Amino acid sequence: MAEEQISAHELSGTAKAAVLLLSLGEDYAAGVMKHMGPKEVQQVGTAMASLENVTTEMLDSVVGHFITTIGGQTALGIDSDKYIKNVLTNALGVDKAGGVIDRILLGRNSKGLEQLKWMDPRSIADFIRLEHPQIMAIVLSYLDSDQAAETLGYLPASQRSDVLMRIAVLDGVQPDALQELDAIMENQLAGNSGAQTAQMGGIQTAANILNFLEGSMSAELIDAVVESDDEIGQLIQDKMFVFDNLIDVDDRGIQSLLKEVSTDVLTLALRAAEEALKEKIFANMSKRAAEMLRDDMEAAAPAKVSDVEAAQKEVLVIARRLADSGEIALGGSGGEEFV
Repeated sequence: MAEEQISAHELSGTAKAAVLLLSLGEDYAAGVMKHMGPKEVQQVGTAMASLENVTTEMLDSVVGHFITTIGGQTALGIDSDKYIKNVLTNALGVDKAGGVIDRILLGRNSKGLEQLKWMDPRSIADFIRLEHPQIMAIVLSYLDSDQAAETLGYLPASQRSDVLMRIAVLDGVQPDALQELDAIMENQLAGNSGAQTAQMGGIQTAANILNFLEGSMSAELIDAVVESDDEIGQLIQDKMFVFDNLIDVDDRGIQSLLKEVSTDVLTLALRAAEEALKEKIFANMSKRAAEMLRDDMEAAAPAKVSDVEAAQKEVLVIARRLADSGEIALGGSGGEEFV
């Protein structure tokens, strides 16, 4: 059967970025990627490697979309801190924007902690293994939730629940203390020996980390936290968001999510989903796309449970990214809807 050609509008944002970078040539593409974070480099790099049959029409469409988007930007490089704060505050409101702003501006000024994001989870765990549990909690709170979850899994079992509890009750870190920790981390990684608190840690961070842990380890840790402090354990459980909770996302949110998820990942992720969620996904696709997805799922060979869980986690990573940027609202997240 002939392979069906994908049109540009069906590409995810990551795939469009991959097409654009490939069109720039090696030197320019490398220059752009130097300004990306580790996760973006991995995602775009994977997309670049998997691209096939990029037509001239597709390239023209992607470049045209880029030019249109960038043409609408303003205040490029002019008082960018103030611009970022104003835009995010207007879009998300003061409460929601605060944590996002702190994370953006903090990440730009944190060299040692930022370097940890480029390390694999096992190496991070080895690096912080002998630190005080409170330092471990701060470091894990700074990492993305999936990377933090893997790192937590490599820490000694006797330390995990203590560290998770500290993450849950962490209510910000003073800038001076964070800068000092960042400098220590930078020196160690290099082999050398009045402001608001930075928004790090908290119940939601602990819940996010648990969401990315393997099922049995996640259950074991939450049981340990509940045994230690029932109230905090219940708060964490209330904030946890699993794949089947996508049923609570509104239709517009589901449509935004589907634009960012590849068909292969979605096909695998839905294998173990509840029927109601499957139907909601199908209902938010075109009739033709839904039929093709059903056919792919029926024709697919049996898959390992671990592969299905990995695909579901990949979808959740994208969902959280969209939620953090205010594009969708995750059910049970406590946020206000936008009109």
